[in-house]
Amino acid sequence: MTFPIHTRMTTKTTMRDEPSSLLRPLTLAVAVALLSGCADLAPRLERPALPVPGQFVLPTAAAASDAAAAAAALPASAPAEPLAWGDWVRDPGLRRQVEAALANNRDLRVAALNVERARAQLDASLADRYPTLGAGLTANSAPNVSTGKQAQTYTAGLQLASWEIDFLGRIRTLNDAARSQLLATEAGRRSAELSIVAAVTQTWLALLADRQAIDLAQRSLASREQTLALTRLQAQAGATSVLALQGNVNLVAQARVALQQALRQRAQDLSTLALLTGAQPAADAVPGLPPPPPAATAPNANVAVADTTGSVLTEDPLAGVLADVPAGLDARVLLRRPDVVQAERQLEAANANIGAARAAMFPRITLTGSAGQASSQFSGLFQGGNFAWTLGAQALMTIFDAGRNQANVNATTVGRDIAVAQYERAVQSAFKDTADALDGLSTWQAQREAQAEQSASAREIARLTDLRVRAGAASELDRLDAQRSLLQAEQALLQTRLAEQLNRVALWKALGG
Repeated sequence: MTFPIHTRMTTKTTMRDEPSSLLRPLTLAVAVALLSGCADLAPRLERPALPVPGQFVLPTAAAASDAAAAAAALPASAPAEPLAWGDWVRDPGLRRQVEAALANNRDLRVAALNVERARAQLDASLADRYPTLGAGLTANSAPNVSTGKQAQTYTAGLQLASWEIDFLGRIRTLNDAARSQLLATEAGRRSAELSIVAAVTQTWLALLADRQAIDLAQRSLASREQTLALTRLQAQAGATSVLALQGNVNLVAQARVALQQALRQRAQDLSTLALLTGAQPAADAVPGLPPPPPAATAPNANVAVADTTGSVLTEDPLAGVLADVPAGLDARVLLRRPDVVQAERQLEAANANIGAARAAMFPRITLTGSAGQASSQFSGLFQGGNFAWTLGAQALMTIFDAGRNQANVNATTVGRDIAVAQYERAVQSAFKDTADALDGLSTWQAQREAQAEQSASAREIARLTDLRVRAGAASELDRLDAQRSLLQAEQALLQTRLAEQLNRVALWKALGG
């Protein structure tokens, strides 16, 4: 139960006051208003120290034999400037898809609307610092104490509702909390935009890889079907074994599986792109399917087997899509990430709420008043000489609330501690994302180069094995094994190229754009 103390500080009502008597209470009200906000009960907030090392440690790059190349790829410098997506994306088709996503993506639209809502909430909070004026017409009927008869009173004019004088800064700290929440929401919108650009870029790179995967599977299937048809003719003539025939059947089935997997993956990536951009992309706006392979001619036992050692991976269409991301080794770069900024602003809002909760434990001073015409008869309400005004001040303080106010202070203090932990966690997550992406710059490049060497070696082995089979120096099973190894090596090279580019996308996102 609450027992407030009501203190009437000033009450003045008159029908015909001199201007000087009207200015005295107004001067008092202005003086009280000027004192508002002088106190600040919110605790002093300092940005927590970064709970991560000051420099990114890259053991893989540091342990590399070519230290000069590692240093060139990862210069130890001050935090690099952010790279806007327009400078980072080079491919014109990808640029159009990113622009479409930024204009039509529903998640990003919700994030923008959240910012508008937070801005409106801030405006509503700022309005609490000013009085609310209204115009009203009232009629009262009450018994006259001296005559015992009912007396009527009519008033018309401006009315000042309960206006809290922010002497202890309660409203101001709530304004600060709303402002920090707006900034946090804006940072969340930028984080959503960053994620959308990264997701569209990743999907585009995947579509480029899908196109090569489909081309590779189609070429392999056409070649293996031709080889299978020839092997069947040879098996019917007794020139090869049933084991070799079944080996070719297995290779054809393997190529068909790879083709269907690539087609399904491309369809899923197209659906993902449509979801991100908010519209079904045009057929000519995304990486298209490769042309179908030429129809195989009827096999003949006297015709040589088609060459299966050619590769569709001699060129890398993923290489020129993105620009290099400037990245240093200073961990301060994490402070510009939108999610870290959002956590910091939420920490500021939680700290401001402590001040508002503390101020609620002290008296609240409010002003009420009105000014206008007053008369005992409605017909004389708007006649001259009937001007009247009232001004009242009130101080309210709770003396017993069963610990409710103190519990609110404790809750906001714990909320601030939670916000500190969330801020530190955001910094730690950002550190891990950036460290992993920086480490991947050198490791993925080295893996791609090694995979390219393996693919080239498997291609040469398949070519030499094919020549040996034609010369009778190797069996058909040797050629089947060589072809199988070649397809696996080329598929691995394609996936490694895609993973390297996706790591670059992750680095750009981890650095905050």
